[in-house]
Amino acid sequence: MTTPTVQPPRSPVTRKDVARYAGVSTAVVSYVVNGGPKKVAPATEAKVQDAIRVLDYRPNAAARALKLGSSETLGLIVPDNSNPFFSLLAHAVEDAAAERGYALLLTNSDGDLAKERRNVRNLAARQVDGVLLASVLFQPDLEDLEKADIPWVLLNHDSEGPGINSIGVDLTAGAQIAVEHLLGHGHTNIGLAIGTNVGKNVDGRELGWLKALKEAGLPEGPIARSDFTRPGGYEAGKRLLASSNRPTAIFASSDMQAVGILRALHEAGVSVPGDIALTSFDGSAEAEYAWPALTTVDQPVREMAEAAVDGILGARRKAPPQQRTFPTKLHVRQSCGCP
Repeated sequence: MTTPTVQPPRSPVTRKDVARYAGVSTAVVSYVVNGGPKKVAPATEAKVQDAIRVLDYRPNAAARALKLGSSETLGLIVPDNSNPFFSLLAHAVEDAAAERGYALLLTNSDGDLAKERRNVRNLAARQVDGVLLASVLFQPDLEDLEKADIPWVLLNHDSEGPGINSIGVDLTAGAQIAVEHLLGHGHTNIGLAIGTNVGKNVDGRELGWLKALKEAGLPEGPIARSDFTRPGGYEAGKRLLASSNRPTAIFASSDMQAVGILRALHEAGVSVPGDIALTSFDGSAEAEYAWPALTTVDQPVREMAEAAVDGILGARRKAPPQQRTFPTKLHVRQSCGCP
């Protein structure tokens, strides 16, 4: 019986190995791998890339980060990436980061303040180059990032304040458009399903609902407060149906709530939009495939994501903070009563 030959472990391929194979200096290999700082002739670059492929060279990320003074990584914290809106936003941020040469670390806070703060600390400890935060608070605690000199941008944020880098939409104006559309269908009793927040702050979408009704000379409709989730919307829908002042139309502060409301209405045998019309806020893909399809306030997610990543990179260059508020638009489908 023969004993199989034990192969010694293969040592990692180094930059010197690539340089030797390509017949160039290690500096040239570095220029190709890092995209500079000096230009490399196309033919030489092709030889280096061929050597990298043949030898299966993998640059040491830790060493590269130490040399560049950058991990080339951004952190993103969202309340819930199973929510189609935040899933779409996270995807857009990842694309925008990749286009600029950065990887993305995604974390969830699950709408919990303690978990959000833990995620912030963890990302700061990993020395990411920036953090994009969709916080559960309108004014989150960012002390850990500031101590680590890590720039940040608040996402889904429409409040103003000194020294804040933020990206968001005008929640009040967007909600007002959605409610005014229901008023245009002749509704005079419009209910509100509004999400709750940790800080108990008044949400801009509630202000937009109130403003539209006030300007139309109408009293407030019934309100149901619940989580920004399908189950939260389901419970809000049942409460609004049971209200002594049952509305003929409902504005929901998120598409997920609206989907839950649809289930509550369908179970009760209520026709949508025949008996109760419905509009919502977010512009997620799920709104298009609900039944009936939801009339919803669209947010320009791609533009917001690109602006957020650029905001991080600008802050790294010590550019002054920017608070960017993007316009929304109403995407009309069938749930409001339009054909």
